[in-house]
Amino acid sequence: MSEAPEGAKMDFAGDMSYGDYLGLDPILSAQHPRSDAHDEMLFIVQHQTSELWMRLAIHELEAARAAIAADDLQPAFKMLTRVARIFEQLNGAWDVLRTMTPSEYTAFRPALGNSSGFQSHQYRLIEYLLGNRNASLMKLHEHRSEAHTALRRELERPSLYQVAMTLLARRLDAPDPSGAPGETPWRAEAAVQDLWQRVYEDPRTHWELYELAEKLVDLEDYFRRWRFNHVTTVERIIGFKRGTGGTSGVAYLRKMLEVELFPELWHVRGEL
Repeated sequence: MSEAPEGAKMDFAGDMSYGDYLGLDPILSAQHPRSDAHDEMLFIVQHQTSELWMRLAIHELEAARAAIAADDLQPAFKMLTRVARIFEQLNGAWDVLRTMTPSEYTAFRPALGNSSGFQSHQYRLIEYLLGNRNASLMKLHEHRSEAHTALRRELERPSLYQVAMTLLARRLDAPDPSGAPGETPWRAEAAVQDLWQRVYEDPRTHWELYELAEKLVDLEDYFRRWRFNHVTTVERIIGFKRGTGGTSGVAYLRKMLEVELFPELWHVRGEL
């Protein structure tokens, strides 16, 4: 019989344990398949895990925005790098879900009803934080007052990219082109691209702004990969059927691939 590791605490009747600290009981008991299909557990765990990663992404993005607004870029760089790696983890999750075949998904799809990842308020909050804002989608979340309030408050604040543009203009002694907080997606502005071009043409002089630009591009790069893998996974499993939430499914997701979060940072590359 194996003995316990020397020095290891074995009795937690009166102390906090690993499971207590992490709150594992409610987390591990939160999976409630609505069918007898074996693969429904995979579907639930994959999406719950993704929501946990998104919870962390929101935490990091909010902190990064505050750091950029305070002109404290070094911590912001670390946070933005972490968010990019979070999306790398989210990309890996699609690989697991793609082990499920169309036949296996069809066995429990009716149990989903009208529920859909399209309704994820955390995903919507991440998009709002980054600047891809569409206030008309707020209606999806009216039935959950806490989520709706969080999204409404976000729309009243400048996005992370707007805060970055304000910093960019201040450091280059230029007018602030970021505008007021809005309820529509950010659209490319020539004045913003001109400012980023100044940075890219002389990175040694503007090194922190140069690094900020690349951190933002890196983040969007991973975000785009996540969207692409989402489209591929959905097409592989359900083809071109409509989504459970009523969207056009793959057609809608492909349209989302055209969205640019930080357009000037991509367009400027063709001018260098």
